[in-house]
Amino acid sequence: MKLLRVGTAGRERPALLDPDGTLRDLSGLVADIDGTLLADEDALGRIRSAAAAGDLPALDATGLRTGPPLARIGKIVCIGLNYHDHARETGAEPPAEPVVFFKAPDTVVGPDDTVLIPRGSLKTDWEVELAVVVGRTARYLDSAEEGLAHVAGYAVAHDVSEREFQIERGGTWDKGKNCETFNPLGPWLVTADEVPDPQNLSLRLWVNGELKQDGTTAEQIFPVGEVVRYVSRFMTLYPGDVINTGTPAGVAMGHPEPKPYLRAGDVVELEVTGLGRQRQVLAQA
Repeated sequence: MKLLRVGTAGRERPALLDPDGTLRDLSGLVADIDGTLLADEDALGRIRSAAAAGDLPALDATGLRTGPPLARIGKIVCIGLNYHDHARETGAEPPAEPVVFFKAPDTVVGPDDTVLIPRGSLKTDWEVELAVVVGRTARYLDSAEEGLAHVAGYAVAHDVSEREFQIERGGTWDKGKNCETFNPLGPWLVTADEVPDPQNLSLRLWVNGELKQDGTTAEQIFPVGEVVRYVSRFMTLYPGDVINTGTPAGVAMGHPEPKPYLRAGDVVELEVTGLGRQRQVLAQA
């Protein structure tokens, strides 16, 4: 299933995109798309049954904003330097263990919402990523297979980053990762049954129409199941938590000087196989 949330910011309603591209209203069946729903197999079953029976009313998508596909996110765990090609382009050694940092849930915006360049920023960068959405409580998992079994679905994430704040200002990476609007998510949450192999997905990103990133999750140093297993050894993952699993080569930081960091007015478009496409116009904060 392709689950999404549509409407004005803060007032989105739950919806489903059916196989023929028609938007269907879920508000008569569920309150929202969140961790509570993802952990409820009966509720998910009712959605599937209603969709198969043609019982869901259609929504007119004309002019309708697509919001983030997940409400009330508990935490966003991010994995840094998780692609062999990205490590090479930045001159970094592939990490022996996953690099873990966090983004606050309030960085999440819709897939086509405006992204703001922070005040004083000269090095705002792009990163297309595969986002993993947790569907079952995960703690102390023992295998990558268990990790995959705890995944409810997948989405496109844009891990916008400010490289000076992240790398040159000392302390943790978090300063360059948590500026407002720095995590567009969606358009859809695609349930795990529609993604049989998360290590066989293409990721692409364009800036002003120029292809910048063209990678594959096959390049991940730590695959999805292993990432979930690993993170569960250090913290409990709950339904509705998100893991951003890293970005392939092609970020601005990896380019020769002068590096083409983002400026107000730039247009970024990104996609992951089967998970939809985002488009953001950059503006000054």
